[in-house]
Amino acid sequence: MPVPRPTRRTVLLAAAAATVAPAVAATPAVGAEARITGERWLGARTVDLTVASPSVGASLPVRVILPTGYAAQPTRTWPVLHLLQGAHDDYTSWTRETDIESFLADKDVIAVMPASGPTGIPTDWWNYGLGSPDYETFHVDEVMGLLRTTYRAGTRRVVAGVSTGGYGAFAFAARRPGLFTAAASYSGILDTLALSMPLVLSAIVARESLIPLTLWGASVLQRTNWERHNPYALAAALKGTGLYLSQGSGQSGGAPDNLEGALLEGTLWEQSQRFAQRLVALGVPATTHFYSGGAHAWPYWQQEFRASWPLLAKGLGLS
Repeated sequence: MPVPRPTRRTVLLAAAAATVAPAVAATPAVGAEARITGERWLGARTVDLTVASPSVGASLPVRVILPTGYAAQPTRTWPVLHLLQGAHDDYTSWTRETDIESFLADKDVIAVMPASGPTGIPTDWWNYGLGSPDYETFHVDEVMGLLRTTYRAGTRRVVAGVSTGGYGAFAFAARRPGLFTAAASYSGILDTLALSMPLVLSAIVARESLIPLTLWGASVLQRTNWERHNPYALAAALKGTGLYLSQGSGQSGGAPDNLEGALLEGTLWEQSQRFAQRLVALGVPATTHFYSGGAHAWPYWQQEFRASWPLLAKGLGLS
């Protein structure tokens, strides 16, 4: 009989005592290039790709939504909206949980939703010095390169994500300054070394039966590596990127039927405030929306995506 998967609340409260199985290291093919090995059309505009990724050492799914006018304009290139999943979810989450397909029907943009692995943390894993799997390279270099050569993607791009995808959005923009014209985080982990955040990240990794140390190492012994991946430590590099940051307090109001989501949202409140204060101190402009209550859940994230759309559209050159 399969063992029921623990809830997010259980993991957060018991992370320190989590028992995990050894991680299996991915082995990227030396000298290989990423390639599309499968293509399955779900409709006139939406296609699921299978991408063989040397940086991850595996084949991964990627969902792509093309503009309505894509087929009728065979020589045109298009800007790219990069959408990142949250923890313990998958590449289908944006189309499953939101109206993103219909929302983008009249927008001249390609939307891409690559898988981020079981944890949903789109980063290069330390993995005891092996540096793999590397989901950042998969997202930023491999997938985008394939979109340019196969689906006429242009070079102008923005990134947005929920939860661990919110982390990814700001981490990508900070670690690759100037590559993304705008970035949006909805309930993201933006200060990975803030009080309790290493524990939260360890819980996310442990829930997928992986050893927490394989992410970036120990937050004390491998602190330099943690800082290399921490949006808070890299915040100055975000200057010049359009930024949208939203976070609920999770403590009052919001959805009384989602106490687990409210608990998790509240856990992220202080580090999100700290990050926003860091941006102000550095003189980095950002649009922020901190709201009372709320939950770590898609109904709030869909609202925040719509609220952030004017900023993202500007970054895409659509306004």
